[in-house]
Amino acid sequence: MAGAALYRYANTADAMWGYPEHGARGAFAARVDDLLNLLPARLTGLLLCPPRLWPRLLQEARKTPSPNAGFPMAALALRLGVRLRKRGAYALNPHLPSPTGEELRRGLWVTGGLGYGLGLLLGTLAALGGRG
Repeated sequence: MAGAALYRYANTADAMWGYPEHGARGAFAARVDDLLNLLPARLTGLLLCPPRLWPRLLQEARKTPSPNAGFPMAALALRLGVRLRKRGAYALNPHLPSPTGEELRRGLWVTGGLGYGLGLLLGTLAALGGRG
């Protein structure tokens, strides 16, 4: 529980102060948030991306300015076979078309299924571990 509270605090501090105008306090909040999300972002990318596309995952993820956000975004772009872009900043999977409504629906099912599936698995493991 304490770990979850620390994580939430770091994420909120980054959202509030993680901008250049907040100086060292903002830089510290942003770096702590980046560090705490390092492993979860990469695991999410690996889980969302088909293994045959893992070699391209790192290449695409590095195109975003965020050290972490690129991994789940690139994984989903690769899995759905679409381009995700922020004009003037990055384009993931740039040679493919932008997503349509159908790809959006598929993306929601993929991410929702992964989230609920992992939640069910971890909840089951926790329940079984508590019986010991």
